[in-house]
Amino acid sequence: MITSTSDPQPADFADVRATNLAVVLRFVREHAPCSRADIAASTGLNKATVSSLVADLIDRRLVRETGLTENRVGRPATMLVLDGSPYAAIGVEINVDYVTAVAVDLSGERLLSWRRSFQGPDVTVPQAMAVVAGLVRRVTTRMAREERQVLGLTVAVPGLVGTDGVVRVAPNLGWRDADLCGDLAKALRDPGFPVQVDNDANLAALAEHRFGPWAGTADLVYLTGGIGVGAGVILDGRLRRGGRGYGGEIGHIQLDPLGAECRCGRRGCLEAVAGIGAVLEHAALSPAEVEVALEETVRLARTGDAHTLAVLAGVGRDLGRGVSMIANLLNPEVVVLGGYYVPLAPWLLPEIEAEARGRVIAPDAGGCRVVASALGYGAAALGGAARVLDLVDSGRLPRIS
Repeated sequence: MITSTSDPQPADFADVRATNLAVVLRFVREHAPCSRADIAASTGLNKATVSSLVADLIDRRLVRETGLTENRVGRPATMLVLDGSPYAAIGVEINVDYVTAVAVDLSGERLLSWRRSFQGPDVTVPQAMAVVAGLVRRVTTRMAREERQVLGLTVAVPGLVGTDGVVRVAPNLGWRDADLCGDLAKALRDPGFPVQVDNDANLAALAEHRFGPWAGTADLVYLTGGIGVGAGVILDGRLRRGGRGYGGEIGHIQLDPLGAECRCGRRGCLEAVAGIGAVLEHAALSPAEVEVALEETVRLARTGDAHTLAVLAGVGRDLGRGVSMIANLLNPEVVVLGGYYVPLAPWLLPEIEAEARGRVIAPDAGGCRVVASALGYGAAALGGAARVLDLVDSGRLPRIS
């Protein structure tokens, strides 16, 4: 039987060993295929310790041997790669118009990806919990059939999420002070794995940093492109949430005090002038109609419709103003546009880049590039799974009892 409890050993010894196991596991993830000698040489751990740690990881089915390699100086070495076949990490995104669930294995390989429509503004928190809990049960049932243990679940929400998992405010969903983490754990009836809740932009940034084309980039910002606009910030290789978890709310930086009204109650926020509502010219669309309207916008842009191109140019310039603030303040290597911005990227990116170049004080915009996400609409859900894998990387390892 596989569990996640700690060995009954002195805390200091157990903590040191857990840390070392995590170090070895991360090395294999980042450098596989690799040998025990490679691990010892790079981590500073002695060979005997590495051999013991690797044996432990093989017992837990987190790492497996994959044969010998002779393309080395000296004796052939037994190579190691990630295994993780008995495990799964789950991420769920609650958005205004859809809910997405993703499950991945230890290496990040997608095991499933489900998406369903969701009438967010018309759904109460208890109703939303019922939807999410039902979806999670379907995922866990599927994983059980595949004989995989679920290592954890993280839910992404478009709003301010405290470090305690309470959604303080989600303007586009109409939620305030919702204990999503506690309510979901109850709805799942003590699922036997950790449940976490985080901001959607934060989790999408984690997904880009772990799985995207810019994986491993030390300084990266992700901009959501849903009904709302938020930023997930990776600095020095780490996600930065702020003191209470409320960082990254770039969508509510005021660009124009006389501009369009924002759902937060203010006027001229970046979200109001450059969110998807501005692209669709604030049309009274239901969430289910947004993607249809977006497809029509793309079609019109491709045919050269002058009005559509003018709207996209204006939105691109306003996004460029927002990106320039990010570049001046944080100097990231890359800003990734996600969500509904992705299909519009061919028309938005030139305007964003031109506006940012004129507003960023550093030469060449401080080296900041603006790109479209390659992870699709499921980036935040994938980031939820990535956060679970981060727990494994930090030493929360399953074991065989």
